[in-house]
Amino acid sequence: MHFKTADLCDAHSDKIQILSPGLLNYGGKPQFCGRIVTLKLFEDNSLLRDLLGEAGDDQVIVVDGGGSLRCALLGDMLANKAVENGWSGLVINGCIRDSAEINEMNIGIRALGTHPLKSVKKGVGEKNQPIHFACVEFRPGDYLYADEDGILVAHDSLLPA
Repeated sequence: MHFKTADLCDAHSDKIQILSPGLLNYGGKPQFCGRIVTLKLFEDNSLLRDLLGEAGDDQVIVVDGGGSLRCALLGDMLANKAVENGWSGLVINGCIRDSAEINEMNIGIRALGTHPLKSVKKGVGEKNQPIHFACVEFRPGDYLYADEDGILVAHDSLLPA
């Protein structure tokens, strides 16, 4: 599905939230969109690993990793799992690793940066709760649109069915 966030802003400025700039573009799919599934965790990607094992149905996972720059929450193996299970993309308030491999995959990813250290695995975190970062509130079931110009969030779909 083709869209431009700039056009969506022009047409729906009263219905959207726009993320503050700062997340970097990874993955081989610079444009992605879908319904939001949220995770809140800190330096532990256990819940993300579990979620990526489920059918994605072209949804977008938004991860509030607390803005940690001390480890990666996603690597090439988990990104590959996301592709295999049909997730549209991920937006991570944290880091990824294996970026060269991820950049070759058919998935869209936004993250704060890269870090070579993997996260711990303690199974701690929350799923499908409202989260807030980059001046936006992300609620499960809302819609996210990302392209080279930015990321938007809306309560309802902005694209024709």
